[in-house]
Amino acid sequence: MMKNARKIAVLTSGGDAPGMNAAIRAVVRKGIYHDFHVFGVYHGYDGLLNGEIKEMALGSVADIIHRGGTVIRTARCEEMYSAEGQEKAARQLKNHGIEYLIVIGGDGSYRGAAAIAKHGIKVIGIPGTIDNDITGTDLTIGFDTAVNTVVEAVSKLRDTASSHERAFIVEVMGRNCGDIALKAGLAIGAESILVPEIAFDLAEISEKLVRGYRRGKNHSIIICAEGAGNVWEIAEKLKQHSGFETRVTILGHVQRGGAPSAADAVLGAVMGGKAVDAVLEGKSDIMISHYLNQIVDRPLDLAFGPRTPFDSRLYELANQLAI
Repeated sequence: MMKNARKIAVLTSGGDAPGMNAAIRAVVRKGIYHDFHVFGVYHGYDGLLNGEIKEMALGSVADIIHRGGTVIRTARCEEMYSAEGQEKAARQLKNHGIEYLIVIGGDGSYRGAAAIAKHGIKVIGIPGTIDNDITGTDLTIGFDTAVNTVVEAVSKLRDTASSHERAFIVEVMGRNCGDIALKAGLAIGAESILVPEIAFDLAEISEKLVRGYRRGKNHSIIICAEGAGNVWEIAEKLKQHSGFETRVTILGHVQRGGAPSAADAVLGAVMGGKAVDAVLEGKSDIMISHYLNQIVDRPLDLAFGPRTPFDSRLYELANQLAI
């Protein structure tokens, strides 16, 4: 057990994700339980560089587990891309006597942590991003909530789509990863799911819309990840091919907000607790992962390797069910 690392810090970086607060709460309260002084770094790496580091008490994380976003805030930080910025970040932590930094965020957040580790700070990553696009973990905090947000929104859109007998294209987040589109599309029974990982044929999608109309279907829902193409151009081409009135809805940042689902609140709490366990065991340069249905710690550099393959079997199932 570690006896000399009595100060740890927690930081959230990049896009916020529902469940981050559950992870922060777990780090703070379990850390205090084990007699650590736990510090919050406010406004991400930008705040770290500016010395926005405050000790947290049990009460500072009260009544936050059900809230979306992150109570210690987040921000983008261009300065962290420079060697000078990375050295300054590590120096700020050392000036506060902090040996461990726990970073909750996505790929860019992990890269910042890895850079700080080269300057003598022990680091642990917790995956927090709605896109579910971090290699080395099967799930990220916020993904389940985002999928449920899409499902809820589409259930409302379906009513007006049916009333007006139109096809709706719903753009969801996912510049490089189509996981939100895939899981939400399968859950709502979308006619087609467009993702950046798999090429699609608009003529085939249009034919599917026509087949549905011929058998009495009076509306259609297509889920499109933002990285799959320009949703307005896709809508126009589908209209040209099929002749159907097509409407576009872009859900945007609403997918990041709201209370975390029970699954994300639990995932955040367990991952935050596991990070403190790793501190107690003296581990560093690791990430906390949901791997093979277990919460484990794995080498941080796994996150920078080849991306986890897209679930093509699930995608094919969605296509088969939407004939």
